[in-house]
Amino acid sequence: MDTTTDTPVGGVIMTPSRLRRLRLRVPGTLAWLAVTPFAAWAVGRVGGLERGSFPAQIMTATPYAAAGSLVPVLLSVLSRKKVVTAVALATTAVLGFSVLPRAFGDAPAASAASGQQFTVLTVNLFFGHGDAQTVVDLVRRHRPDILNTQELTPGAVADLDAAGLKELMPHRVLQDEWSAAGSGIFSIHPVTQLDGLFRVIGHNMPAVTLSLPSGARLEIVDVHTFPPLGPQVTEWTEGLRALPPGSTSGPFRILAGDFNASLDHAEMRRLMARGYHDAGDATGNGLTPTWPANKRVPPLITIDHVLADQRVSVRSYHVYDVPGTDHRAVLTELSLPAGH
Repeated sequence: MDTTTDTPVGGVIMTPSRLRRLRLRVPGTLAWLAVTPFAAWAVGRVGGLERGSFPAQIMTATPYAAAGSLVPVLLSVLSRKKVVTAVALATTAVLGFSVLPRAFGDAPAASAASGQQFTVLTVNLFFGHGDAQTVVDLVRRHRPDILNTQELTPGAVADLDAAGLKELMPHRVLQDEWSAAGSGIFSIHPVTQLDGLFRVIGHNMPAVTLSLPSGARLEIVDVHTFPPLGPQVTEWTEGLRALPPGSTSGPFRILAGDFNASLDHAEMRRLMARGYHDAGDATGNGLTPTWPANKRVPPLITIDHVLADQRVSVRSYHVYDVPGTDHRAVLTELSLPAGH
């Protein structure tokens, strides 16, 4: 019986030994070229080494870099080079551990169910072009206690009130302008403008203090830092650093708005380390993108946030499209512990 396993291919006899030699193999140089940019990204992300405008901008793409780092892993395995394979695996692990926790969230605190509910809605209105009726419908449907707005113009205020916001949220502190600098806080509770809480570096960032019928007191900041574009990156950095720390006693403190920063920015992580947790991150929605909305491309990055001090639990987190603006609205339901 003829037991040969020779296989004719194009007139050439392919013996088993020749087939083994033709298995796909990637040159080690190519594997190193593939893995090096991702390894540098991982080092920069973990070390908080982004410096300047361009690194700050591309750092928001870290979730996509984490996914893309799987390609160098495959190439390094095919190269059969142990060192490059080890570097590729370490790179993917570092990027993965930097990103994936945002998709799982934290275990809710035992006091979350029994605490007092407080709901925050925030939206950047894109020079006042965000659809007022959609915003008011969100307020009517979800009944937030506070609405933080960025890029609020006098015209947008008139449109919101015409759509019914004046009746739903009669209390407000407004710093509206005919530019991106305008901001405003609307509330169902009486509010008092809070001056001197921090040094404002960026667009208008009004702060208010309020007391709930239960006696709980809160301080709310409407955040809108400059974007890290060109020379503004310096003011972006200083603006994030100037925001007030989370409280451990006294009024609960909440920062909500357009931070122009993601959790992959070292400055944003430093801010959170000063006593805050991010509502999206806490609920496993930290990778839900908020910008750019209503474009030909889908939203890609997460730069709109609700930060609450560590005493406050997060019950739920949702984002909503608002026609006319390039940001998605963020709605967060918080739980204030009893006895404060």
